[in-house]
Amino acid sequence: MPHYQGNKLRKGRFSETGRAYFITTVTNERKAVFDDRLLARLLVAELRQATETGFVESLAWVIMPDHLHWLFILRKGTLDSVINCVKSRSAISINSHIGTNGRFWQKGFHDRAIRRDEDIRSVARYIVANPLRAGITDDIGTYPLWDATWL
Repeated sequence: MPHYQGNKLRKGRFSETGRAYFITTVTNERKAVFDDRLLARLLVAELRQATETGFVESLAWVIMPDHLHWLFILRKGTLDSVINCVKSRSAISINSHIGTNGRFWQKGFHDRAIRRDEDIRSVARYIVANPLRAGITDDIGTYPLWDATWL
């Protein structure tokens, strides 16, 4: 098993408000917990909370069985604070629902700042199409765990 190097993901990370970011974060031990749609909806509630409180402007997201892809514009705070808050709040909610209290998410997350000249809609389409590429569904319209502002 490869040695965990999540701490290296933070090295050199810079947060810029007004910048779009593509985030990926993975469940602990890549457990497919989001096969349970109710648990996935608890995560959705936290994504919406981050938007409603003004920390991000959510552009697109998809929840896969063992990870989250999320595209947003950072409005206030830092990437670390926003992602840590969503991960912490969702872990508390999900662990409470299933009656556990252990680690829910892997440490760290992967982020990619979107350049100003990149087509954000193309990045959003890439995110939303993830279940198609993974073979989870043949029709993204029938997959319930995604959203994009351009609907």
